[in-house]
Amino acid sequence: MKQPLYKKIYAELHEAIVEGRLAPGSRVPTEKELSEQYQVSRITSKRALTELEQNQLIYRVQGSGSFVRELKEKKATGRILFVLPFANDLSLGNFTEGIYPVMQEHGFELLMTPVDYLEKTTAAELMQEFDGLIYYASNTFSYYDLLFECAEKHFPIVTLDKKLHEFDFPAVMPDNFQGGQLATEHLLALGHQRIAYIFGDTHHPQSVRQRYLGYIDALKKAQRTFRTKLDDTAASIANALAYLEEHQVTAAVCENDLIAIELMRALRQADLHVPANISLVGFDNIQAAALVDPALTTIGQNFAEMGRLAGNQVIEKINAAKAAPPVPTETTTHLVAVSLIKRESTQLKE
Repeated sequence: MKQPLYKKIYAELHEAIVEGRLAPGSRVPTEKELSEQYQVSRITSKRALTELEQNQLIYRVQGSGSFVRELKEKKATGRILFVLPFANDLSLGNFTEGIYPVMQEHGFELLMTPVDYLEKTTAAELMQEFDGLIYYASNTFSYYDLLFECAEKHFPIVTLDKKLHEFDFPAVMPDNFQGGQLATEHLLALGHQRIAYIFGDTHHPQSVRQRYLGYIDALKKAQRTFRTKLDDTAASIANALAYLEEHQVTAAVCENDLIAIELMRALRQADLHVPANISLVGFDNIQAAALVDPALTTIGQNFAEMGRLAGNQVIEKINAAKAAPPVPTETTTHLVAVSLIKRESTQLKE
């Protein structure tokens, strides 16, 4: 989503004020000056100045112009923001079961929002409105500009599901490597010799790479020579039927439950049956995994424990930031154990 032009002007002036490049009492560029600088209409520049005034960042003097107000010291809001990829994403679990008790214990209010909220706010506004952020990272590169600004100000942030290696944010993640091991070891124990890994597409996010490495580790320990290559585009869901047939695969570990369910559908259309012709294991234990026919064997995440850890981590960082001088906290990555959930999509190799 493209940022409105007045928001761009507002954000840059806001940042200059908050960072002190426009000091209290200093004159702010006029509507005309902003129009020329940004190549926009006077209406657009006026709207940016009006929002700055409404948010108590500048004041206007008739006949003299606009000037920067003395900023008040940020006060604790008692609110923590929890950003999710989508409000009703069926592949996401119930983190709140673990987060809410932590929030109640420490007297914080938790606000949940889909990630597009970050399109509509600036880093300065975010830090003003909230004491901390729990950020479910659907990928490892979105909103880097906003996160960088927050990191520079030591704003308390904890990431869920992925580690953002360029930042020192604590991370809470499922043990995806262990998940890949458990899924593959289960199929090996059922007597399968040729076990494939089926990807969603050719882009492999951090979590998928870790699951894949767990798959490779289990095959290596079992001394199985057949394995799917990470860069093998034939092993994507779009080409999966031909790949399974070509390599005489009898079982597959799928990138996630949605891919496994899609593969089930494709196999059924080809008059192949799960688990009679091929056994399947998914990841994530989404609600649909237990409802498909046959019910899907999968790797379950402990979402409640992940939520509890994320809540405790962000509150620890908030409390450390309140101390005078601020207390440094150790940057940690918490790996939360996963579990194998056996259902009807796997069986002994005949």
